[in-house]
Amino acid sequence: MQLDVISDTICPWCYVGKRRLDRAMQARPDVALDISWRPFQLDPDIPPEGLDRKIYLQRKFGDSSQAKDIYSALVEAGAEEGIDFQFDRIEKTPNTLNSHRLIRWAASAGCQDEVVSLLFEAYFELGQDIGDIYVLESIAKDAGMDLSIVSDLLASESDMDLVRREDKLARTMGISGVPTFLFNQKYVLVGAQDPETLLHMFDRVAALAEQEAAS
Repeated sequence: MQLDVISDTICPWCYVGKRRLDRAMQARPDVALDISWRPFQLDPDIPPEGLDRKIYLQRKFGDSSQAKDIYSALVEAGAEEGIDFQFDRIEKTPNTLNSHRLIRWAASAGCQDEVVSLLFEAYFELGQDIGDIYVLESIAKDAGMDLSIVSDLLASESDMDLVRREDKLARTMGISGVPTFLFNQKYVLVGAQDPETLLHMFDRVAALAEQEAAS
């Protein structure tokens, strides 16, 4: 079963969604999932050097009390999934283009899922700037990627246009929020769904695939 997960590395609900997907997979180890993480930039207009977090939140929410309510709900949801959200540690909201490039290269290295987890952890729990080249290199190294190759790629413009095209394709498909789960390039589930909903989707997609094969 092919599963494309469209997400952004600065999306907290994407982190929650990943942990819930992990739990669903652990509950159903017999389901063979071929997972690919696909890019979506919530704010592609953030400058390459990133944006001061306070300025970003002011632009996004305006009223600080609204942001506080949203993040309180996220802290609670994260705790249920073993995520220690530390929003106060985040000083800068990064442009996520380079982090999506790293995720793409991690697929070739066979460690895409691990890199996605490390990116989420670095940003949301450690408050690191995942738009910073050195932070991305450190994550690549921790995941077992070839650091010299990753460094050369990050120093270039390799796959920048490709990531932008994938982002545009997602929007053309009507995707406006993440995470979005696309099963077998046909069936869509939107949002950080609980494991039970994901398990139901596994079964439904498998049954539909069997019906199509039989017909």
